[in-house]
Amino acid sequence: MKTAVIGIDIGGTNLRCALVTASGTIIDQRRSASGIEGGRESFCSRLLADIAELRDGAARSGIGIQAIGAGVPGLIGRDGQIRSSVNMRPLEGLNLGAFLEERTGIPAACGNDANTIALGEQRFGAGRGVPSFLAVTIGTGLGSGLILDNRLWTGANGFAAEFGHVTVAPDGLPCPCGNRGCLEQYCSAGAVVRAARELVPADRLAAAATEPSAEAVATLARQGVAGARAAFERVGGWLGIALGSLANILNLQAVIVGGGVAASFDLLLPGLEAELAQRCFPHIREGLAILKTELGDDAGLLGGAALAEERLQPPLSPCRR
Repeated sequence: MKTAVIGIDIGGTNLRCALVTASGTIIDQRRSASGIEGGRESFCSRLLADIAELRDGAARSGIGIQAIGAGVPGLIGRDGQIRSSVNMRPLEGLNLGAFLEERTGIPAACGNDANTIALGEQRFGAGRGVPSFLAVTIGTGLGSGLILDNRLWTGANGFAAEFGHVTVAPDGLPCPCGNRGCLEQYCSAGAVVRAARELVPADRLAAAATEPSAEAVATLARQGVAGARAAFERVGGWLGIALGSLANILNLQAVIVGGGVAASFDLLLPGLEAELAQRCFPHIREGLAILKTELGDDAGLLGGAALAEERLQPPLSPCRR
């Protein structure tokens, strides 16, 4: 019998589930609104319904489902419990992996969404064959997952690699996490728009979109509008400042950039490269590749699939757990 796993990408806006082969091919998928504002029970019912539809389709095609993996934004403990999730608060306190395993009878696991994306890059994307790398997703916020010596590093309690909350400006902008000056306040879609409001002529920015977005600023940059390219270089520079310190500590082989803002990877790169050149030891910088994700919009689904594959492996070593 042919086999596959179910990868799940859970966000504050969308819920996506997919049937994925061992090679990373998406056979079937479901997308719906997460509707988390309706509460835990409603969300879980919808999630189970999507899984049931995928199972039915798989059965009709003679495909056996081996495992389920779900990525959720927030802090996920070593025990799999969702400890904190700003975008999915009704799920706090739930061990989603254990819940899915109990309700479906299929081995299941839940992890931080950025960590699962790092696993996806390692298994299916730009991280193949790269033993140590940081996967960074830049969108509304900044998430990250860290692979060290071919293993996902989650730290003592499971909360490691919160790179978006590295302080880059001690007296800087307030962050919802309670700190000030966190990297994600300076490197995110919102940060691109904030920089553009300062650097792009107001009439050009207003003409580009009713409500400015990172995508609109990128379009202006490609059109040669003054200030738009500089906005991306500023944001890339902040990322370079933080990555320079991390690279000097860990001597990584690559940084893989994904998320919505990664569509403008080429616009971020000059500022990022300039700061890395200034802040890294030359020998460390020479060995550090800056790569764009190969997984695109399916990064979360394929990350969930990679986590599902991990669930089928023998117990994880201490550095994974």
